[in-house]
This record gives sequence, structure tokens and C-alpha cells, in this order.
Amino acid sequence: MGIRVRDLTRTAVGCAVVALLVAAAGPAWAQGTAAYKAPRTVDGQPDLQGIWQAVNSANFNIQDHSASLGIPAGQAIVEGNDIPYGPLALAQRQANYRNRFKDDPEGKCFMVGTPRMMYLPHPLQIFQTKNQINMVSEYVHTPRTIRLGSEHPKGQFEWIMGDSRGHWEGDTLVVDVTHFPDGNWLDRSGNYTSASLHVVERYTRIDPDHIQYEATIEDPNVFARPWKMSFPLYRRVEKNAQLLEYECQAYLTAEHDKNDTQ
Repeated sequence: MGIRVRDLTRTAVGCAVVALLVAAAGPAWAQGTAAYKAPRTVDGQPDLQGIWQAVNSANFNIQDHSASLGIPAGQAIVEGNDIPYGPLALAQRQANYRNRFKDDPEGKCFMVGTPRMMYLPHPLQIFQTKNQINMVSEYVHTPRTIRLGSEHPKGQFEWIMGDSRGHWEGDTLVVDVTHFPDGNWLDRSGNYTSASLHVVERYTRIDPDHIQYEATIEDPNVFARPWKMSFPLYRRVEKNAQLLEYECQAYLTAEHDKNDTQ
């Protein structure tokens, strides 16, 4: 069957139109895939300020978990879904799970430490100055200060949130956190840390409404090797977004523990 000249003409015109559209879209596409450049504060630092919140169920369990009574299903924020407990530490983690309704610090309305503060189901607000970054969580008014360009204090200290010292690597805020107590938990399922915990956090604003958060966890008293967790923080964009009052009510009771059959 022969091809008519009119058909060839239509095909040529169609191809030309497509080519023009692709050419016109090219710069916009290239711009959309370019690396995001975070806005700056008056001091020239990448601006992390605002109200942010994790949208996951990691506070119930930082590893993969199925839905159960009052607990939503969730995917791991742990890299590879593997927490490398040592043998004795694993036994303690299992004991924590059995006693989770009476031993979890969050259930007693205590501050929960770092990094757990970052993935609680409560918003937190970030403020910046030239020499420090301050965070305030809606959960029990938890404050946290990250001091920039300074060293950890010498000596033995135990602070629930740890001592946080930060610096900038390009557009990423890197925070070194030490000086923890024994007894912090990473979630409601009993994952835990000791006073030897060392956390290195990385905060990178990847677009106007997201900060990519990453933490490397090292605790030789509990874990066989360092491991990582990561997840995005979402900016609260609703009109007049603000931290509200949260009055914590302890949920851990003897009755809970008695009725627990898991």
C-alpha cells in the first residue's frame, strides 16, 4: 500500500510540533532537576527555621511492624531494617518489650532523648541564630540547643537529650551528640540505648517543605556496630501554624501491664 503525500506532511508537522514542545520544556525540566538551594538566614546559613513534623509510626517501633491493638502498621526508618544488638543487649531489648507498658520513658511523660524527639508524633519548631540552633517540641515542651562551632564539655555528664554540637558541611547541618544517661528508649517497643550512646545527625533541606534527617547510632555497650536511620521531616504549611499546648498524661499503668498478652 502506498503512503500519500498528505499523510507524510501531517507526520512531519506532528514531529515538528513535538520537537518544539520538548525544546521549550527543556530549560524548565533542567531547572526542576537541579540541586535545591536552601534559603539563607541573615547570617548566611541554610535556613532550617519553621515548624516541622515526622509523618511515620516510628515512635511505636523504628523497625517494620504490623498493625495491632492501637498501633498502626509502619515501615522501618532503620537502614536495612536491622538493629545489630549484641547477645546480652538483645536479651535486654526483649525484656523491655515485655515490660513496655510500665518502663517506656514516654509513657511516664519523661523527655525521650535524641534521636527519638525527632520522630515523635508531635510537631517541633526550629529557631536559628549565628551561634546556635534551638528546637522546641510540642511534646512536654522539650527544649534542645545545638551549639555551633564549639566542643563538648570535658568530663562525665548525663543529659536526657544529650549535648549537641553542630557545624555546617555545605547546606547540611551535622550535629554530634554525646553525654547521655542510661535508660533512653528509641520507641515504644523497647529498642534502647545506654550512656555510651553517640549520635551523629545530618539535616538537609531538600526542597521548601522537606528536611531529610539522618542519624548514625553508635553505642558499643548495646550494638555490635554503628547503624543508621533516616526519614523526612515535613514543614507544617497550614495558615497560622504554631505549636500548641500538649498536656501529657502517663499511659503506663499496672492494669496495662497485667492485661498485656503479647
